[in-house]
Amino acid sequence: MPGPRKLLVTGAAGFIGFHVANALLRRGDMVIGLDNVNSYYDPKLKRDRLALLNATPGFSFVEADIADPGTFDELPDDVTGVIHLAAHAGVRHSYEHPEEFIPSNLVGFYNAAAFAVARKVGHFVFASTSSVYGPGPERPSTEAMAANHPLSLYAATKKSNEAMAHALSHINGLPVTGLRFFTVYGPWGRPDMSFFRFAKAIIAGEPIDLHNHGQMTRDFTFVDDIVAGVLAAYNKPPQVDAAWADAPSSGTSGAAPYRIFNIGSERPVDLATYVAAFERAIGKKAITRNVSMHPGEALDTHADASALAAWTGVSPTTSLDDGVARFVAWYRDYYSV
Repeated sequence: MPGPRKLLVTGAAGFIGFHVANALLRRGDMVIGLDNVNSYYDPKLKRDRLALLNATPGFSFVEADIADPGTFDELPDDVTGVIHLAAHAGVRHSYEHPEEFIPSNLVGFYNAAAFAVARKVGHFVFASTSSVYGPGPERPSTEAMAANHPLSLYAATKKSNEAMAHALSHINGLPVTGLRFFTVYGPWGRPDMSFFRFAKAIIAGEPIDLHNHGQMTRDFTFVDDIVAGVLAAYNKPPQVDAAWADAPSSGTSGAAPYRIFNIGSERPVDLATYVAAFERAIGKKAITRNVSMHPGEALDTHADASALAAWTGVSPTTSLDDGVARFVAWYRDYYSV
C-alpha cells in the first residue's frame, strides 16, 4: 500500500463522495473535499455527511462550484490524485430540468480534468453511469459495447465525459479511469432514489410506485462495494493498451492510458424481489401502485464487472438482503422512525 497521499474528492458532500472520502481517510490518506452543497435534495443531509468528515483528521473542505474555473485555481499544488464524483444527478430530473446538467456535468467535468492535467496528478478517476448503455438488448452490459444511445440528457453528459476524458488523456498522457456505477444504494443515500423512497413509504404505510408495472430489473449495488471498486481502481492507473489494435474495445485505448470499468453486483433482480427485501427489513408489507415506464430509463440493467475484478481483484460481495437491512437500519436511526 502506498504511503499517505493528498487526494481531491469532488462531490464530497454527496452520497458516494462522502463514502469514498471516508474510506480514504480511514486508510490514512489526506482528502480535500469539494462540493457546492446545492439544494437538489435536502442540504441538511449533505451537511450532516460533511460534519462526520470534518471530524476526521486529514480532511479539509472547500465549498465551491466546479463549474467555476476559479474554484480549482485556489486548490493546493500538492494534490496527487483526483476522484471526480461531483455531478448533477438523476435521469428523471434531467427530463424536467435539462439546462441544470450542462454547467456541472460538462463544464465542471472539464474544469476538474483540466486541474488534474495542470497539477500532473498520478490518476484521474471519474464517475460514469450504467445509463450510458441505453436500451440495447445485450445483457449483461460489457465495457466493450459502444453505448452510443443514451436515453436521457444525464446519461448523454456522462457519455460525453468518457469521450472528453479519453481526449485529454491522449493529449496530455494523464492516466484516466471512468467507472460506470450500477444503481447504487445504501446508508446516507439520496432521497430521490428508489431505495430511499421505498423505505420512507413502507414505514409510513403509503403506496410505492412500481414503474412499468414492476416489469423491470436492476443491478442494485451496495455502496460499500462501489467504494471498494473506486479505491481499487484508483490504486492501479491504466496504461496504453498495446493489444488494442488487434482487439478494439471502447473500454480501453491504444492511444491513451485510459480505462472504463463497470461496477455492479452482477445479480440483477426484478422490482418484486427488491420490494420484498424492504418488507423483510422493515417487517411490514408494502402497498404498491403500478405506473407506466419513464421514457428515460432502460428496462433492464445487468453489469458484467469481470474486467474490474481481473484488473483489481475486487468484486462486489454484499447481498441484497444484507444491503437493504443495513440501509433500513441507518434510515430508522437517522430519521428516528
